[in-house]
Amino acid sequence: MSDTSLTPDIQSRLSELADVTLDERLTFADLTTLHLGGRPSMVVRCATAGAVAEVVTLLDAHAIPLLVVAGGSNLVVADGDLDLVVVLLADDSLTVDVSTGRVVAGAGAVWDDVVAASVAAGLGGIECLSGIPGSAGATPVQNVGAYGAEIADVLVRVQLLDRATGEVAWVPAADLELAYRYSNLKFTSRGVVLAIELQLNVDGLSAPLRFGELARRLGGAERWPVAAVREAVLELRHGKGMVVVESDHDTWSAGSFFTNPVVPVDVADSVQEAVRASRGDADADRMPRFDAPGGQKLSAAWLIERAGFAKGHPGEGAPVRLSTKHTLALTNRGAATTADLVALAREVRDGVRSAFGVDLVPEPVWVGVSID
Repeated sequence: MSDTSLTPDIQSRLSELADVTLDERLTFADLTTLHLGGRPSMVVRCATAGAVAEVVTLLDAHAIPLLVVAGGSNLVVADGDLDLVVVLLADDSLTVDVSTGRVVAGAGAVWDDVVAASVAAGLGGIECLSGIPGSAGATPVQNVGAYGAEIADVLVRVQLLDRATGEVAWVPAADLELAYRYSNLKFTSRGVVLAIELQLNVDGLSAPLRFGELARRLGGAERWPVAAVREAVLELRHGKGMVVVESDHDTWSAGSFFTNPVVPVDVADSVQEAVRASRGDADADRMPRFDAPGGQKLSAAWLIERAGFAKGHPGEGAPVRLSTKHTLALTNRGAATTADLVALAREVRDGVRSAFGVDLVPEPVWVGVSID
């Protein structure tokens, strides 16, 4: 431990706080969906938003490094001992107002539980986000999205602890600069999300379906009963190994590992021509490319496959493999290390760069380790 580690005095003060428990046994392998990562100096479990604010403020006042964790679905953490304290969000409170469509969830609430409760109440707007692992508090940080929907579509405000001032306040969603897989909270330590508030529609119908695969599954790009959309989304995600099942190593992942790259139109053209030269007109003409701010958005999974990385790469016996169901997920086969994961991530990133001149950017947060 370095001299920033917890002192007995700080540990004693933490243990005396209401709604706080300490655990020295847990590792990041216990706390993440990748089941990878070493041991923090302490895990401080906070059952309420107030407890989170007190713990973070106390640790910050003594310059003790910390990492806020809830579902652990978007973390790549180094092996070995780590000189930081985990602040574990355990406030899973949830209020669903059927008459107004307002939903308020504690940051530690399991995200899919929030979706399930909203759909059961006949509220629409987040059904396309079914099955996404992790916590409610993480959804605005990277503007979680799937099948054409984003949390930005329904987010009203977040309850935020400002770490610079120690103040807790409700902050409008407009202040978060939400964009594709981005908010101004991401990759910063300026604030901790304590709760979220959503505005959903009350007519029992989904948002208009904008994603081709889902629209085709349901039979058209229109609004559908929310329960039907949730069922279809869960079927699609299960088919891709994107719903966490503890007994299935094909789901021991951080979800989509790379974001879909947005490139200039001429770069998209060159990628398509490279595919045409190597794989023929039919495959090139099917290349997914969509207009986006700054150019066109390409499919990271599609690029990975065309760069020569098949599902299950590098094959049986490897400690980390691409999912056998979806090339965008890197999976721990049960006995991997973070070093194994990083090696495969670099291989895939470098292979796509070599084949197409496109840089894939990892989606997870990296702690104590880097892909570079």
